[in-house]
Amino acid sequence: MATEMAEFVTGSAHDGTEDTLESYFSFGVVADIQYADIDDGYNFMKTRMRYYRNSLTLLKDAVAEWSKESQRPKFILQLGDIIDGYNVPHKTSEKSLTKVLSETETLRIPFHHIWGNHEFYNFSRKDLTESKLNSKPLEDKSDSRTMNKETSGLSDHQESFYGYHFSPFPKFRFLLIDSYDLSVIGRDPSSAMYEKSMKLLKEKNHNENMNSPKGLEEPQFVEFNGGIGVSQLNWIDGVLASSDEKEEKVVVVGHLPIHPDATDAICLAWNHKEILSVLQAHPCVVAYFAGHDHDGGYCVDSCGIHHITFRGVIETPPVTQAFGTMYMHRDRMVLKGRGLVSSRVLPYRHS
Repeated sequence: MATEMAEFVTGSAHDGTEDTLESYFSFGVVADIQYADIDDGYNFMKTRMRYYRNSLTLLKDAVAEWSKESQRPKFILQLGDIIDGYNVPHKTSEKSLTKVLSETETLRIPFHHIWGNHEFYNFSRKDLTESKLNSKPLEDKSDSRTMNKETSGLSDHQESFYGYHFSPFPKFRFLLIDSYDLSVIGRDPSSAMYEKSMKLLKEKNHNENMNSPKGLEEPQFVEFNGGIGVSQLNWIDGVLASSDEKEEKVVVVGHLPIHPDATDAICLAWNHKEILSVLQAHPCVVAYFAGHDHDGGYCVDSCGIHHITFRGVIETPPVTQAFGTMYMHRDRMVLKGRGLVSSRVLPYRHS
């Protein structure tokens, strides 16, 4: 694992008071809620318990804590998999999503939503674009880097990707990216992107069950993962180049982790090395946030970018929690973790 620059502090020893007094702004982060109105059960590998109903209770608790913070968060990052794929056979996808979103709306601050694999188990890309999980309307409308209609994810549901960026405070920018741009679960089988994705997956994974990493040289090439296509990579590169010129600090946000030291290898984006190379080429990038790996993870890479994989709510026992509040300062980020999410002090790259 890369040498850690972060100062680690436990949640119990770090109440965040000093961070509230000094920080420019704060925001909340939560990952992998995966709510379903079903009994608890085991994960895909039959190794961990998942608390499907209780995940909604933990979300309620997180919303209640955010609402009471002395420095009210400016927004919340929801890192994907907001409801579980088990809603599909029970025909409860819409009902469960409505129930979860009704809890988020009580906070009365913006939620920025990432799309993960469970979003695509439950809904088509077109349905997601037309739903409340499309938070793209919160992007910076006046910014010259905003995607045009042809690539916005609103004009061609089969081929476009879901991504946008926004600035909540001068010199800070958040870039949300689509980890399932290349994917066989997030694309219509008739689309060129699906055909390209399936060809790549079959080249890398010869298992009958392509959700299995058994025997793979590159275990990330499983069906429940995805990657980022050329058009999106070029767009990301352009946004970051502009942020370099403006001397902004950028946090990039996606569902899939992109650094092997911040996650289990099976949870990485298909072309994680390519994505990481683009981010490392831009000094504006200070952090990359992801979900997907419910165990979480952290590292700081060779270029000083902090990679935080947030713990999944779905596998968090009822007696604890899994969310955080990030405080943004002039020279550092301070994560105040709750429950299974560790608190950390994270100096900016080149600060």
